[in-house]
Formats: sequence, C-alpha cells, structure tokens
Amino acid sequence: MAISSKPVGLRWLSFMVLTPVPWTSLVKALPVLTLLAPSERSDHQRGRRHKLLTDWARQGALQLCRWLPGRRIIFVGDSSFAVHELAHAITARATLISRLRLDASLFAPPSKRTTRTVGRPAQKGPALPKLKTLLSNPATTWARIIVSAWYGHVEGKTLEITSDTALWYRPGTPVMPIRWVLVRDPDGKRAPQAFFSTDITLEPAEIIALFVRRWQIEVTFAETRAHLGVETQRQWSDKAIARTTPALLGLYSFISLWACDLLTGTTTPYAAAWYRKTSLTFSDAIGAVRLAIWIGDINQHSPPNRERQNIPQERILRMAQALCFAT
Repeated sequence: MAISSKPVGLRWLSFMVLTPVPWTSLVKALPVLTLLAPSERSDHQRGRRHKLLTDWARQGALQLCRWLPGRRIIFVGDSSFAVHELAHAITARATLISRLRLDASLFAPPSKRTTRTVGRPAQKGPALPKLKTLLSNPATTWARIIVSAWYGHVEGKTLEITSDTALWYRPGTPVMPIRWVLVRDPDGKRAPQAFFSTDITLEPAEIIALFVRRWQIEVTFAETRAHLGVETQRQWSDKAIARTTPALLGLYSFISLWACDLLTGTTTPYAAAWYRKTSLTFSDAIGAVRLAIWIGDINQHSPPNRERQNIPQERILRMAQALCFAT
C-alpha cells in the first residue's frame, strides 16, 4: 500500500493499494483513503492547530490497520515518511518501506549483558559506517539483481546492491531495527540510493521491488487529472473541497476494478483513425463501464414486443460505443 502526498495546490494524502490489474497486465495504484492535509500556513490563517504530514500518515495508517485486522500490510512511502515517530507508531501492526538517507545514523546491536555488566542496559552498540562511505569502500561486497520497471526500464534493469540489518537511531526516540539496502547503477546514470524496511526478514530484492511499485501513483494522478477532472474543480465550500477529490480518486478505483469483469485478454483497445493503441488504457476502462451501465439501462427500460420497428441491437451498441469511448 503506497502513501503519497500531492503538493500542488491543496495537499492531499492518499493511501493506495498497489495491486496487479488483469486488464492492464500491470500494477496499478488504487486509492482507498484520501485525506486533506492543510499546510502550516493554511492552518495559521484559519487559526487551527497544525498537524504534520507524518501525523496524518500515522492516523491514516492506523485506521487502515483497524479496517483490515489480521492482514499483512506493507506501507511504501517516499522520503517524507522516513520518520522515526511514524515507523514506531505502525511497526507493531504493519511494515514501513521508504528511502533512507545516505548519512543516516545506524548502529550495531548492543553487546550481550553478563553477570559482570553494570549500569542500565544499552540501547545500541557502536556506530556503523555511513552508507555513503560504503560506496567508496573497496571492501564492500556488491550483488547484482535485475529489477523491472526501474525508471522506465520495462525489460529490467541490472543494479548492484548491498544490504544488512542495523539499529536506526535518532536522539529522543528508541532504536528501530531495520534492514537497509544500498543501490547503485553500474552504468552510472542514476545516483546511488538507499532504502529501508522495518521488517528485517524481507529480502533486499523484495524491498526494492515493492518500492518500485510505488511509482505507479504518478500514473494514477495523471489519469485522474486527464479523465476524472481531479485538480480542475472549483469549489468554494470547505465541505465540497474535502469530499470532491477523495470521491473522484475513489471513483478511479471503482472503475478500475469493475473493468476487470468487462475487459478481457481478447478485448481490443478502442482507437480512433488518427490514434492507434496496442494496449488497454484507463479510457477503455471508463468506456467499458459506461457501456455496461448505458446498455443495461436501455435494455431494462425498453418495453419488449412493441408494434413499431425496433432499432437493431447492433446499431444501439455501435452508437453507445461511440459515445462511451469518445474522449
């Protein structure tokens, strides 16, 4: 499940399920919970107490955990959500995967206590080398993996990774056991990156694969703007603002799931004479759902066996397709 904030205009915090959708043969990000997270400036202007973005994320994540008891939930967010307080708040019920700073403070586990040990139990052991120093250390052991959909590489991209477990620490908060993964591009086209998971049993390749799925949220935002009018509505009421965008994002998920029953592997993408498509897109999903509603409505309300000549069903279908799939 991805966590994403939309900073353009009003700031929305959206939780999306990252799941394969059969009619696209791809992973899609389907919004399930969207919250309006006002900026500090907006709250001050309205005389309200400001709530941090991570506080909204913690509240939304815990709410989803309550809605889905007993499920294994993995939250994937960008670096805005790589915060100790958020990780500690949800780690008992879910897993958090995010980016990690190359200069993050990582420590080894504390030494085991013996009968001669005095004082309070240590929370952490000695400090570990910074991840950025591992990049230039010739003793660092790198493994090669192939990751699909890495910055547009559909057929897979070869990456070099190294990984280990450590205690992530910041003064004022308890230590957090994490598995970190350091990634570098053998071709040197991308800067090295680091990721972490609060579930230390996850394999490094699995952590990267889950994080790469999160990039589909940009497709969701683009398609909801283009086809559902997100960010184009002009409401002046606070209640209208708070309900319109979450409703439209929810409509995106509803259409994507309904289209799974309507679009099959043999369905041909609807294309105009000047634009040929080779794969199904969200506009095809919208058209298929419209067609199911409209054709069903026509058949339901048209009386059978009328004396006048009925319009052939094939003609009605062609007319409805032209209207449903028009962009």
